[in-house]
Amino acid sequence: MATPTITTTEDGIIPKGTQYDIVGDIPGGDIPITVSDVYAASTRIKGLAYYTALEFSNTISKIAGCKVYLKLENLQKTGSFKVRGAINKIATLTEEQKKKGVVAASAGNHAQGVAFASRNAGISATIVMPEFASTAKIAATKGYGAEVILHGKVFDESLAYAMKLCQEEGKTFVHPFNDKYVMAGQGTIALEILDQLADADVIVGAIGGGGLLSGIAYVAKTFKPSIRVIGVQAETCPSMAVTKKEHKLCLMKSAKTLADGIAVKQPGSLTANVMMKYVDEVVTVDEESIAHAMVMMLERCKIVSEGAGATPVAALLSGKIKGLTENTNVVCVVSGGNLDVSMISKVIERGLIKAGRKVEFTVEILDVPDSIHQLLLSINKEKGSVTSFTTRRPATLTLGICLCDVEMQCYGAEHRDKIFESLEKDGYNLVK
Repeated sequence: MATPTITTTEDGIIPKGTQYDIVGDIPGGDIPITVSDVYAASTRIKGLAYYTALEFSNTISKIAGCKVYLKLENLQKTGSFKVRGAINKIATLTEEQKKKGVVAASAGNHAQGVAFASRNAGISATIVMPEFASTAKIAATKGYGAEVILHGKVFDESLAYAMKLCQEEGKTFVHPFNDKYVMAGQGTIALEILDQLADADVIVGAIGGGGLLSGIAYVAKTFKPSIRVIGVQAETCPSMAVTKKEHKLCLMKSAKTLADGIAVKQPGSLTANVMMKYVDEVVTVDEESIAHAMVMMLERCKIVSEGAGATPVAALLSGKIKGLTENTNVVCVVSGGNLDVSMISKVIERGLIKAGRKVEFTVEILDVPDSIHQLLLSINKEKGSVTSFTTRRPATLTLGICLCDVEMQCYGAEHRDKIFESLEKDGYNLVK
């Protein structure tokens, strides 16, 4: 008998109304990876993947109230951490498997990681991508020498077709996260972090399917049990958050988020097993917070991050991580920087709105000459910068009154509120 869909109530982490199904048990028993696996992975990827920088961010530290370090996997080969696991997995294939080649399904970073790793290993790679995949990511994947097949309206259809190809042609499937060699490859990030900052107190990383944080958490906790490992998910797709809550594998009903790299409806069975044991907590962030973090990292830190890579910083800036002091060393893993250029303007707009630097509001004014001029003078008095305005006269509005829709730039939320207070003192009625 099928388990009925669960709809959550507000609990502070999982948003009210979130829907998911419980689909199975989390495997118990031994952890699928060992320290030896991770050290072996570190040897295999050396010279092929970068040992990425760990940089202190004074700006984010001041805002978050702790010492924040950024692990820059956005500067990794192919633009994300995914290449680590892909290189390690492909290096473990038998000669027979290498002759037949590999298949992967991905809309983005995993596709490029597998394509890059396959080219370096001298084997063929077929990547199945959804029909909606961005032209930039398709071109990048082809640029690494892979054959790209566009199939399916959604990722699940692409995945099913990739598995079908493996069965028909005897190729090896490279899973994006639910694979011990992939997890071990991602775990090399933790080896580097502990080498770069032995005094790290907290590691924060994004969770999609769980390959990244399961590897990091296992290694970090093995070598430093006192360290806190915190996962971050988008509020609109908290698959691991609900899995951790239910102690069962859960499947989300939807997975729409700006952080498309972690838009995974269900965590892996292997990765969930590790994360249940080694990840201390999972928090969620909303879309506006993700966009705000991306804009801050771009503007103040000169770092280009995709949505998933910005979620750890978003969690810090929105106060989702508790128990931090000014002496707490927090490492945020910036997991990738493959941001579609067509999305940049949209992200910047949402980020500016979240920061209170771009404001859109409606105000009632008299339908007489000079009323707009007086409104602009009132806004200018508090140094607000109006970028556009339009007037409307709805039939339901009182005669002699019109609505003015204003778009304005200001210094931040405090400045915005000061302008609104000034307008109200001047007798203007702001329409909420």
